[in-house]
This record gives sequence, structure tokens and C-alpha cells, in this order.
Amino acid sequence: MTGRTSTMSSVLRAFTVLETLGEVNGAGPSELAALLDIPKSTAHAYLRTLAETGYVINDGGEYRLSYRFLKTGSQIKHQNGLFQVSEEFLKDLAEQTGELVSLAVEQSGQAVILHKTFGERSLELGIYAGMTIPLHTNATGKVILAHLPDERTDEIIETRGLAQVTDETITDEGTLRAELDEIRERGYAVDWNQQVTGMGLIAAPILVDGRLDGAIGIVSPTGRIRNDSYQRTLLQKLQETIDSITIKHRYGP
Repeated sequence: MTGRTSTMSSVLRAFTVLETLGEVNGAGPSELAALLDIPKSTAHAYLRTLAETGYVINDGGEYRLSYRFLKTGSQIKHQNGLFQVSEEFLKDLAEQTGELVSLAVEQSGQAVILHKTFGERSLELGIYAGMTIPLHTNATGKVILAHLPDERTDEIIETRGLAQVTDETITDEGTLRAELDEIRERGYAVDWNQQVTGMGLIAAPILVDGRLDGAIGIVSPTGRIRNDSYQRTLLQKLQETIDSITIKHRYGP
């Protein structure tokens, strides 16, 4: 087969419509047609059909994503074995540190936030489960990159590139690879201002029998995370949490 069938193209277009509705938080046929550069009649047909599935709702002529996606996303999250064994430990870590704690996994060359939990003095950053983040832009992502198979790391860097997010983001491949070597050697990563100015992270991988399952990051204001003593305190609690998760993941029910 040398090209896409009309059915395949329609499916791809339907997902583009869904993504666009999510990005703009709802649109009518005219607005969607302008955004996607398609005829209004085509936009209306897609919106009407998607509304029939229940994944889109028609709110007085403006179409929005429905809460059915929330159900689907929750099912995916709660069926994930890593989340199941980690949830209570992540909650304890957030309570002990007072900081924002996140659990991330790699999918399609990006870090996906699988779960987050807040401490009493957490930064409010708009992080949510399902959020995707470039792997090279923060400590959690770099921990994942450092512990993936070499060929997978090479593929991600080649296909995803090293886009600059802040003035501190690492965009030079040689510099990034040198840092990944250091992360593998010491077993954790710490950085600040590379994804969000004013935000720092300390992160470590979850390795089960040598296999990378995910990574946990503790998010803190730059001013706190730059303190060496505070880093050591966070790292100890982080490693204790990962040890508990690893044991339960390997031997638990």
C-alpha cells in the first residue's frame, strides 16, 4: 500500500479534531474549520460524529471534550502496576518533605506524569496526570534518559531534538550526554530552572531487576533545591521511598 486510505485519514483527522478541542477548550464548526484549514461542513461533520460517540459534547453549538476522557484516563492510571504499588509511598513522601512529588514514565519519547501528590508547601505549577514533558528539560526526564537502553536514548534525542524551554535548558547534545553519564554513575539527578524558571527537581529512577520502570521527582523552588544540605535530606527520603516501592513491586501482591 503506497498511501493512506480515506478511512485511515478520517481516523487521523478525528484525533486531530479531539486534540484541537482540548487545546482551545472547545470550539464551534467555524472556529475549528479555521484552526484546521478545512471546510466548515467538514468540521461540522466531524464534530457531530464525535458527539455521537460520547467523547465530545455539544454545548449550545460549541463542542467540548467530555468527561468520558477522564474515565478512560483514570482507568489507564489505576490499572498501571507501578502506580498501584507507589501511590501510598508517594503520598508519604510528599507529607514528609512538604514538596510536590511526581511519578513519571517514558512513552513515545516523552516523560508522562503518571501521578502527582502535593505537600503542605508545594509549588503550584499546573502539573496533572497525563501531562507530557520533554525528557531533556528536567531531572526526572534526564534520569529516565540515563537509564533507558542506549539505542532508545539515541532514538529519542534524534527524533525529539533538544528544544530550548528556558534559558537554562540543555540544548547541546554533548553537554546532555555528559550529564547523563554522571547521572548513571551517581544514581540521581538534580537541576533547577531548566524546565520552569524558579523550579528545581531532584529525581531518581525506579529500577526493578535492572529494568527501568519509571522515575520519581521531588519538585522544589530553586532557592531551596540549590542548598546542598537540603538536597541530601530530600535524596535520603527519595531513596527510601524508591526502595520501598521496588520491594513491593517485586514481591508484593
